[in-house]
Amino acid sequence: MAHFQFEASVSELVRLDGPLLRAPVPRWQRKAMERRDSNYCWSPTSPAPMSLSRSKTPKRTPLTDTSLWGTNSKTPSKTPGKTPGNKQSKTPSSKPPTSAVLPPSNQGDRFIPNRALMDIDFSNFRINNTDEIEEGDDGKDKAYNSALSEMLTGKTTENAKILTLKQKAPKAQEGYYNNLKVLYSSSKSDSTVKAKAGRYISSTPDNILDAPGLRNDFYLNLVDWGARNMVAVALENEVYIWNASDGTIQHLMTLEDAEDYLCSVSWIKEGNILALGNSQGQVQLWDVEKTKCLRTMGGHAARIGSLSWNEFILSSGSRSGKIHQHDVRVADHQVATLDSHTQEICSLKWSPDGQYLASGGNDNLVCMWDASAGTAPVHSLTQHQAAVKALAWCPWQPNILASGGGTADRTIRFWNSNTGLCLNSVDTGSQVSAILWSSAYKELISSHGYAQYQLSIWKYPMMQRVVDLKGHTNRILSMCMSPDQTVVMSAAGDETLRRWSCFTSIGAKQKSVKGSKTRTSHALSVGQIR
Repeated sequence: MAHFQFEASVSELVRLDGPLLRAPVPRWQRKAMERRDSNYCWSPTSPAPMSLSRSKTPKRTPLTDTSLWGTNSKTPSKTPGKTPGNKQSKTPSSKPPTSAVLPPSNQGDRFIPNRALMDIDFSNFRINNTDEIEEGDDGKDKAYNSALSEMLTGKTTENAKILTLKQKAPKAQEGYYNNLKVLYSSSKSDSTVKAKAGRYISSTPDNILDAPGLRNDFYLNLVDWGARNMVAVALENEVYIWNASDGTIQHLMTLEDAEDYLCSVSWIKEGNILALGNSQGQVQLWDVEKTKCLRTMGGHAARIGSLSWNEFILSSGSRSGKIHQHDVRVADHQVATLDSHTQEICSLKWSPDGQYLASGGNDNLVCMWDASAGTAPVHSLTQHQAAVKALAWCPWQPNILASGGGTADRTIRFWNSNTGLCLNSVDTGSQVSAILWSSAYKELISSHGYAQYQLSIWKYPMMQRVVDLKGHTNRILSMCMSPDQTVVMSAAGDETLRRWSCFTSIGAKQKSVKGSKTRTSHALSVGQIR
C-alpha cells in the first residue's frame, strides 16, 4: 500500500507543474495573440469586424455560450473588451468571425518581388563586388559610364534596383514632353562636368597650309599624321612631309609616270616608314629619314585608295573591292586576300588590339574581319545608305566601331564588333568623311561635306553636339590627329590644310594663346618648295 501511496503523491506533485486549465491566459501570450489578430480585433464581448457592406452600423457577432473564463453570458457588456466575470480580461475568443473575408487582391503582395523584372545576375555581381568597385572607381569616368549604361540598358548602375516589387510605369505617349525633365536634369552637380564646362575651343584654325594639287576625290586618303609628329600629304604625283614641331617642309618623292597619281598615305604605328598607294595598283614603302624607297609591292588591278597598318601587316584596299594583306618582312608579301566588297574600298581601320579589321566601301557595306578567323568577314553591316569612308575604333573600348555614311546617308553609327549590333545612330545632316576619337574628353570629331563644310565635336555616348568648327570653303576629304591627341588637321577640296586645337587642356591652351600672336601660315605649294 505504501508503494501505491507514493505513486499517488508523485502524480499529485507532477500535476502541479502542468498547465492551469481554468486559469487566465498569461499576459505574454495574450499580447502575442492581440498582435496576431490586430486586423480582426474581436473578443467574446466586443463587436465583430465590419463586413464589406457600406452600412453605417457594423454587425455584431453573438457571443459563445462558454467563454474562456467559464461564465455563461448571453448579452455583451456596454464596455467593449471587458466581461462581467473579470473586468481586466482582454483575451480574444478562439471562434472565427462570421463576417465576410476580404477576397485576394489582384495586385499581389507588395513585399514579394517580381522575379520576371529583376536582373538576378547583375544584382549578384553588385553584391559580391561592391568593395572592389568602390576601391577601383576613381570618379574620372563616372559620368561617362553612367551615360553609357543608360543608353545601352536603360538604367544606371548607381540607381539600379536589386528587388523589383511592382510593374514599371507605362511609357509616355509619343510626342509627350515633360517640362520638369529639363529642370531636374540640368540641376545635377558633378565635379567632372564643372571642370570641363570652362573649356574653350577656338573656332579658328591655328594654321592654314596651302596644298595645291590636292585631289578633290571622296574615296582617297591623302593625309596622315605619324608618331614622330610629321604630317604626310600627297599632292597629285608628289609627297610632302610637314614637321609639326618646327614647321619645316620636306619633299619626299615624285612618281616617275606623269599620268600616275598618289591615292593614299599611311604611317607605320611606330617609326618613320611611310606607305604610299598609287593609281597603278602598287604600294611603296619609304624611309622618310633617309628619303629612300625600301620596296614596291604589287598585286592590285586598280588604284589603292586606303591603307592601314597592324604591326608588320599592311592592309591595302583597291577600287576592285579586294583587300590584300601584306607581310612587309618577307619577299612573298601577299599573305591573304579579302574579297567581300563589290565596289571600291573607301577606308580601312585596324582595331587598337589588332584583332579586327574594319572596311568601308562604295557598296554601302561595313565589313569586320577577324585576324584569326580566315578570309570571310565575321560581320557584314548593311544599314548605311551611301558609301562608307569614315571609320574609327574607340580607343578605350576596342569593341566599339564608329562609321559615317556619305551624302545619301549622313549618319554616324556605332557598332559592337562582338555581336555586330548597331548600338546607336545619329543623323548629322551632311556627308561624313572622317571620324576621330578623343580619349581625354571622351568625345569624337567628325568632318563633313555640303553645305557647312564643318568639323563637329560630339560628346560620347550622349552624342550631343559640342561645337562646329567652320572655315573650309569646300567639302572636307580627310582628317588626322596628332600623336598626343590634342590637335586635328583637316584636308578639304579647297586645297587647304587646317590645324585645329580641339582637345588641348585649359592650362596648355592658355600658354599657347600667348605665343600664337606672331604665328604665320606655311605653304605647301610646289612653286615655293622648288
